[in-house]
Amino acid sequence: MKSTSHSNKRFAAHLTRLSAAVLIGLWGSVLMGAAQAHAAQLVMFESATCEWCERFHEEIGPIYPKTKEARCAPLRRVDVHDPRPDDLAHIQGVIYTPTFVLIDHGQEIDRITGYPGEDFFWGQLAQALGKLTPRCILP
Repeated sequence: MKSTSHSNKRFAAHLTRLSAAVLIGLWGSVLMGAAQAHAAQLVMFESATCEWCERFHEEIGPIYPKTKEARCAPLRRVDVHDPRPDDLAHIQGVIYTPTFVLIDHGQEIDRITGYPGEDFFWGQLAQALGKLTPRCILP
């Protein structure tokens, strides 16, 4: 009977260690998933003298941070006349403002050149977000 009791205790200790390892692994996956959820960003190249940039900020600016699209790709504003941030140095061909570049893990996924107005912008953005891998699920 002692050997069975001893085996049960060893099994229970092993099971406890295994359970802890599984939980730690699952928690790590959850944290990585949260980090990846914000890996994409929508970079808006703009200019202080750009009328269409101003229109975007009036029509979309106040609501964008509250949208499901912003949860997939938060908006990051960059002035085209300022030195390019190091992590965006590889983005070429930005001539017109605004230009929206969807970036995921440092790679350009898609871009929207110009601001076509609120009605068209959301459709174009949905198409761009659909190119993310893994896809951004918009509820």
